Amino acid sequence: MRIRYRIWLESDDGKYILGPGSYELLKLVRETGSLTKASSLLGMSYRHAWGLIRNIERNLGEKVMESMRGGKHGGVSNLTAKGEEILEEYERIMRVFEHYSKKPYIQPSLTVDGVLIEDCKILLIKRGKEPFKGKYALPGGFVEYGERVEKAILREFKEETGLDVDIIDILGVYSDPHRDPRGHTVSVVFLLRRVGGSLKGGDDAAEAKFFPLTNIPPLAFDHEVIIKDALKKLKSK
Repeated sequence: MRIRYRIWLESDDGKYILGPGSYELLKLVRETGSLTKASSLLGMSYRHAWGLIRNIERNLGEKVMESMRGGKHGGVSNLTAKGEEILEEYERIMRVFEHYSKKPYIQPSLTVDGVLIEDCKILLIKRGKEPFKGKYALPGGFVEYGERVEKAILREFKEETGLDVDIIDILGVYSDPHRDPRGHTVSVVFLLRRVGGSLKGGDDAAEAKFFPLTNIPPLAFDHEVIIKDALKKLKSK
């Protein structure tokens, strides 16, 4: 038996952006520099190919292809930066699915969390999505495929709090299978210091705010345990 699947990208409001057919079309436009050649290689009419491109751009709200008509050798078509971006995102997702289709067993998900303490206050974010929507938590998130955990925490912290940070140390690895109701996650937790940026909630965070260590609100996941461990480690230094 084989695992079969079909992947497509949608906008946040559910509009179709890119699927197998339109992916092949954009890929061939990138390779040949011509929408005419790309549509011919796929055995589709130029009109249909142009309609696919227009549909992507209408639903995305941005141009994915630029064309120059005429000239000695005919028209030239190239992908825009946005076109390259969605093509690369589709290819990244395909690599992940191909990897797991060959190894279809359940694996833990890898996450990162960050502890930033300044002036006896700790930075927390208010979760904007389930699970634990409306509760406070340490900034963090899932590690992307092909990404180092050190890069992931810097990226997640910037996206959720607006702050640029440096890593001081690794606090520990937290792997309780029941720590996240979505499934088994393993989190690498870092101690951090601020180096720049402006504090503001973003991405999945409805709010980013410093709380006195003596007045920490109820927390999501196992973050109360993590903070206690962080305070013990900082006191021992």
